[in-house]
Amino acid sequence: MARKASRRRTKPFFNLDDAVQRDLLGVLLATLGGITLLSLLSVTHGALSDWWAVQLRLVFGWGALAIACVVILAGIVLLARDRDRDWHVSWPRVIGLELALAALLTLLHLFAGGTSPLATAKAGRGGGLVGWAISTLLVDAVGTPASILLMAMLGLLGTVWALNISARNIASRAAETIAGLTERMEQASKATEPVAAPALPQPTPPSEPARAPAPARQTRSRPSTPARRPSKPTPARTERTPRVTVDTGLPPLELLDPASPQKFQEAELRQRVRIIEETLLAFGVPVKVVSVSQGPTVTQFGVEPGYVERAGKQRKVRVNEITRLADDLALALAASPVRIEAPVPGQSIVGIEVPNSDISVVSLRGVMESEEFQRISRKSKLALALGQNVAGEAVAADLRRMPHLLIAGATGSGKSVCINAIIATFLLQNTPRDLKLILVDPKRVELTNYNGIPHLLAPVVVETEEVVGALRWAQHEMDRRYKLFAEMRTRNIQTYNKKVARRKDGEVLPYIVIIVDELADLMMAAPDEVEHLICRLAQMARATGIHLIIATQRPSVDVVTGLIKANFPARISFAVTSGTDSRVVLDTVGAEKLLGEGDMLFLPPDASSPRRLQGSYVSDRELNKLTAFWRGTGWETVESAALAPWAGIVESLDEETDELLDKAIELVRQHERVSTSFMQRRLHIGYPRAARLIDQLEEMGLIGPDEGGGLGRQVLISEDEDLDTS
Repeated sequence: MARKASRRRTKPFFNLDDAVQRDLLGVLLATLGGITLLSLLSVTHGALSDWWAVQLRLVFGWGALAIACVVILAGIVLLARDRDRDWHVSWPRVIGLELALAALLTLLHLFAGGTSPLATAKAGRGGGLVGWAISTLLVDAVGTPASILLMAMLGLLGTVWALNISARNIASRAAETIAGLTERMEQASKATEPVAAPALPQPTPPSEPARAPAPARQTRSRPSTPARRPSKPTPARTERTPRVTVDTGLPPLELLDPASPQKFQEAELRQRVRIIEETLLAFGVPVKVVSVSQGPTVTQFGVEPGYVERAGKQRKVRVNEITRLADDLALALAASPVRIEAPVPGQSIVGIEVPNSDISVVSLRGVMESEEFQRISRKSKLALALGQNVAGEAVAADLRRMPHLLIAGATGSGKSVCINAIIATFLLQNTPRDLKLILVDPKRVELTNYNGIPHLLAPVVVETEEVVGALRWAQHEMDRRYKLFAEMRTRNIQTYNKKVARRKDGEVLPYIVIIVDELADLMMAAPDEVEHLICRLAQMARATGIHLIIATQRPSVDVVTGLIKANFPARISFAVTSGTDSRVVLDTVGAEKLLGEGDMLFLPPDASSPRRLQGSYVSDRELNKLTAFWRGTGWETVESAALAPWAGIVESLDEETDELLDKAIELVRQHERVSTSFMQRRLHIGYPRAARLIDQLEEMGLIGPDEGGGLGRQVLISEDEDLDTS
């Protein structure tokens, strides 16, 4: 027994006093907290410290910083306490501190935002996995507003418990702190006011009264001198401003309606994630939704294929097994149509695009105020505000890099709204000196409200006969500009205008954009001439600053021919009626599953697959305010079609038929009846030119008048009869 007692009384190797143990623990806690804080702030890097920081962010998210600060504070408290006083852990305070920390992590995750709360937690943001778990349970149980209220109350309760003070004392101390800060700020502002006020008047009146009139004369005679001496950037701003805002300046963005906030329904997204996973699993296709991107029209669920066991081996689910279940997913989600993008460009996931229950309007002003559009507009005056993608991000493009755009879509799909948004974007960025427009509107109702603005080279072209003349003038203008470039030894319009501005001895050339609202009508009237002129402009006009934007509601192969499509690498397709029309425009299916009302697929010239966007919307009221602004600026406008630069070309078209007149006469000799459509087919010309040939033949007495009823005209000359055509 004595031996046992002696063994019990044997002191350990490290026999440390309680105060020393407390100091060591304080040093360890302060050091651990400091290293953790430095690692979280990326001040120090190492294999172990980086791993430790990643794990803390994963579990606690942004709350890891608070935990590091609490550990440091605990170490400092242990070091600062009196060595003679006993110390012990107060577990009620620890529990209160844990409750306050849990409430903080939950609130951080609720306010972190993002489309996927779990993805936010895995990225180390919000409240981490702890905040995600608590917030998910609370949101599913009572909803987001009630969860915020509960966590705020729980945080207050934990703080009261941990600090052992009442909520009234906390409120009073906070009020005293705020009042003290406010009083200090007021005292600081009062202290600065008298210093600044007497400093200016005091030196001037008392010093040198005899010299007082001299500065007065200087300020009267040269008022601009003091403004130029202090800072040299001031003249640079005044030089830039007149060039961009010449005369009355550019219209402000305030003419457009502001962007409306997008609705976000987290509970509905969670339910759809569950339905997608359960539906595909029911068909033997296990998947996992790893990302959710909500746009204004559709929400894209990023699906990662899982593994299935076949013949004792595991293999990954094939992509086509997911795509063939699109109709089943549409049925389960009660949303049609469902479009599947496999795979999503740049990601190893399959995108399932489901229409939103509430569609948000994408305002033109919201897109133009985005960073993406501002970045492009700083480099180019032909930036296009296209809309927003499936993630709700603004999408813009540069017409100079396209350099031409083909737009197709069925009636009511949003094609005309897109054209109006493009024109409004141009009018908000360019003065008439920088940009000229040629608008072609065979329907006479879509673009005629732009008549009277100074950007138009002529009133909106509504007659089919004038379109050929306008395209020919654009071709002649392109050739003329190339001759100017050769004389100036430049390659494109940008370098040419820079040289002209530097030398001040030439003509600054504006950009010219030709917008055709309906190509199908032109191809029916004069297919050969229109196709030839459009293709030549599309092939060569890019360097001269002439760009084409052509729209059609009938994207068939006889309208959008192979030559036209080959010269328009940038294309936009709104909702079409069939997959065949989608292939004609985009060389792939998908446009037939669009929702309409601005839902579109945009194929950039440097991309192999189209991107889904919701087009920018601009109302008639906004357009009226914009056109009224430009009509009231005082710029010179072209009010009559007779003053159009191509008016002479249209009048000379009658003389150009002489080369075919002999062929038409020989053709008439060989038949008993002829018609305008007969001339079109046999001479391979357009309807306007064939009609003019028929009129000339009638004036010459070779054919009779039109008998109607599809009978055509009677030929009045025989094959053997001689005729002097001179």
